[in-house]
Amino acid sequence: MDPLSDIIALLRPHAALSKPITARGAWGVRYAAYGQPGFAVVLAGQCWLAVDRAEPVRLERGDFVLLPSTPAFTMFSRHGVACVPVRPSDKAVRHGEPEGEPDFEMLGGAFQIEPVNAPLLLPLLPDMIHIRQAETGTSRISGIVDLIMAESAADRPGQDMVLQRLLEVMLMECLRSAGIGSGSLPTGLLAGLQEPGLGKVLRALHSDVRADWTVVALAELAGMSRSSFAARFADALGCAPIEYLMRWRMALAQDALSRGVKSLDRLAEEIGYDSASAFSTAFRRRTGSSPRAFARSRRAGVEASASLASATGQQEGWREASRF
Repeated sequence: MDPLSDIIALLRPHAALSKPITARGAWGVRYAAYGQPGFAVVLAGQCWLAVDRAEPVRLERGDFVLLPSTPAFTMFSRHGVACVPVRPSDKAVRHGEPEGEPDFEMLGGAFQIEPVNAPLLLPLLPDMIHIRQAETGTSRISGIVDLIMAESAADRPGQDMVLQRLLEVMLMECLRSAGIGSGSLPTGLLAGLQEPGLGKVLRALHSDVRADWTVVALAELAGMSRSSFAARFADALGCAPIEYLMRWRMALAQDALSRGVKSLDRLAEEIGYDSASAFSTAFRRRTGSSPRAFARSRRAGVEASASLASATGQQEGWREASRF
């Protein structure tokens, strides 16, 4: 698989929720950080969105926004409006004047991702992906969101699998669209894939993670000198090439250990270590835990979550996470 497909596969998006958001007049709201992905499509009107102290961006009709980890953010109708703190809800939301036809409409939603992989993978993605209808068109993404809404509202066999696949497609469309064009991208995977030489290297690393890669070999593959390649890779990805390889190996390892599907010997061989002992040493150095202890803690966490869900209702604690 290519790097984007690999990332999305390990994030395993699921459990989508969506809701309508309307507003009228002057309004402003502030949300605390959440850590799971949120998305929104502007259906009518315009507003401003500021993510985690960054400069506000204007959202207009047809625009699509994805927040891969949903940091703290504010939304407001115009500059200078006070933003009041609000709590997320899974129900329809109205901002500003409570009466009268809304002058702003948005569909907001959220979904969950695999928590064990998020800390390693989300830093590779931008804090916000804003796809403008006026520049690239968002009809494909809007169509996928419509399907997600319809599937979420239904109660049909196979819903979990259908939602997961639709969310995967939505994420892929977002990431592909965000990488289109010559505009600058923040440090991360999309910035690396935008450069032909680095993109070739990233695809090679993901295609053969077990290989004994060296910076010299990767530089040759990119068609650069060793020093130029190392500098360009660090500028685009935010880490050295071999560090990126180590992080990706650990992401694969944590995913496999959390699902308990492979022996340590087999896992070590598949991700490029000579022995289970060498892999265990590297894993402990990176995570502070042995592979077996990590796997046990993951199983215990899954069992505790299942018990809590059966006692309190599986969706109730999650429903508050529907952002925007």
